[in-house]
Amino acid sequence: MARSRSSGWFRWINPSYYLRRPKRLALLFIGFVVVSFAVWDRQTLVREHKEEISKLNEELSLLRSRMRGSKDMLIDESWEVTEKSDEPPKKIAFKDSPVDAERREKVKEAMLHAWNSYVKYAWGQDELQPQTRNGVDSFGGLGATVVDSLDTLYIMGLHDQFKKARDWVADSLNFNKDYEASVFETTIRVVGGLLSAYDLSGDNMFLQKAQDIANRLLPAWDSPSGIPYNSINLAHGNPHNFGWTGGDSILADSGTEQLEFIALSQRTGDPKYQKKVERVIDELRKDYPSDGLLPIYLNPNTGKPSYHSTITFGAMGDSFYEYLLKVWIQGNKTDTVKRYREMWETSMDGLQSLVRKTSPSSFSYICEKNGDSLSDKMDELACFVPGMLALGSSGYGPEKGAKILSLAEELALTCYKFYESTPTKLAGENYFFRAGEDLSVGTSWNILRPETVESLMYLWRFTGNKTYQDWGWNIFKAFEKNSRIDSGYVGLRDVNTGSKDNKMQTFFLAETLKYLYLLFSPPSVISLDEWVFNTEAHPLRIVPRDGGLSRKPPSVTKLFGRKQGGGRERKIWS
Repeated sequence: MARSRSSGWFRWINPSYYLRRPKRLALLFIGFVVVSFAVWDRQTLVREHKEEISKLNEELSLLRSRMRGSKDMLIDESWEVTEKSDEPPKKIAFKDSPVDAERREKVKEAMLHAWNSYVKYAWGQDELQPQTRNGVDSFGGLGATVVDSLDTLYIMGLHDQFKKARDWVADSLNFNKDYEASVFETTIRVVGGLLSAYDLSGDNMFLQKAQDIANRLLPAWDSPSGIPYNSINLAHGNPHNFGWTGGDSILADSGTEQLEFIALSQRTGDPKYQKKVERVIDELRKDYPSDGLLPIYLNPNTGKPSYHSTITFGAMGDSFYEYLLKVWIQGNKTDTVKRYREMWETSMDGLQSLVRKTSPSSFSYICEKNGDSLSDKMDELACFVPGMLALGSSGYGPEKGAKILSLAEELALTCYKFYESTPTKLAGENYFFRAGEDLSVGTSWNILRPETVESLMYLWRFTGNKTYQDWGWNIFKAFEKNSRIDSGYVGLRDVNTGSKDNKMQTFFLAETLKYLYLLFSPPSVISLDEWVFNTEAHPLRIVPRDGGLSRKPPSVTKLFGRKQGGGRERKIWS
């Protein structure tokens, strides 16, 4: 005979069973609350645990680069926090080549010689004139060499020198100058240098200084089209363009502030910087040419290119294309920055239409374009292109990526030949290509430029081919032989005769020596997965972006002080 439901298991789930028994109802309620709290607490603990692990790994990542610098050693691979807290951290050893270590030390010694010469003869001024042993304010007295050198000193672990530079910036750097500043040069050197020093050290003073100078530059974007004027008085504003451009803005000068100003909005939480510079790209994107190649002059009133002007990957065009790629990388390659990558790929298709080969050796080079005609001339400045192509090659599919990387290697060989072809083994400013003679120097000076060694650093990191390190070492030796004097480093008036000029360019310390140092360092030092370099070689930390304003980076640890931001101190294994 069937049993009654009320006397079986069904009664335990029948609400009337509890309604007639208040004590059991109370116990059931208490049990429900306890179980719910336990589940919620467990989920909260799991979530907080994952967040804590993420924060630990972010901070460890930040501290790894600092430990490399602060201990004057290279940590090849480092500890990783794992979900399994009962297991000890695992360390994977990276074997640093003795040859690389020796070369790295030589580059570091060169940096010390350059820096100490500047400190001795030109401290606080923009640039050192080594031959006459005095300083000159080429940038209105902004201490350009100090600011440009900050991150190089930090990365190389030159603690005392970094602190001296840091204290000068804090105590003496004043932007209230009655000086007509180049918006481009001030952005890439000063804003970029200060932001990089902030990202590396966590010292908020650098961020405050960067915001001060950026605020003085902002009125330059107040044109009818949003295309910036390229010069502005730092004390009074009054933006304008250079007279020799006929009132036009310059392509590179207008499209090479995006990295720095987006980073500034990320770090401060103020969107105004990002909005100004992204409007430029949106304006140019409206009528972007099918080959992605823009002439070097833009009308700030209409936003339209002046198509009578030259198309080039050299002077006045170069870094516009570089920043299309790098803003995409800075934005973590998300849909928010997809338009930058699309514009860059279009431009790279256009670049390939400018590539020709020499005879008899079939060296690849990039022509300049004037109207419908091509000019067989290439600036050494355009030697940044191989590195840019290598950096962007991984964003393509395998077949196209391999083709782009192969082109990068072909162009890098040509750029190295620029150096090898002269008696001093230093490259001239530009080259011409004529049938039967491969290449010949045009403008024959060398001002300690970094572009070729920049590309060698990228190609070595992406291919692992040590040939690129050997080429870089040969270039370094040529600088040591021809450009080093007792009071610093100088450029050459003529790479054929070796006659010297009288200026140590700030980018020699900011870029040339930094890229050489990284060329002989493990790829984990300023990892390209974590950092993106501005066009003055100032590394900016990659921070995820959402649909609008990017979030601030995680708190970082100062080299010479306490940890910035909230949270407790955490033990780092060493």
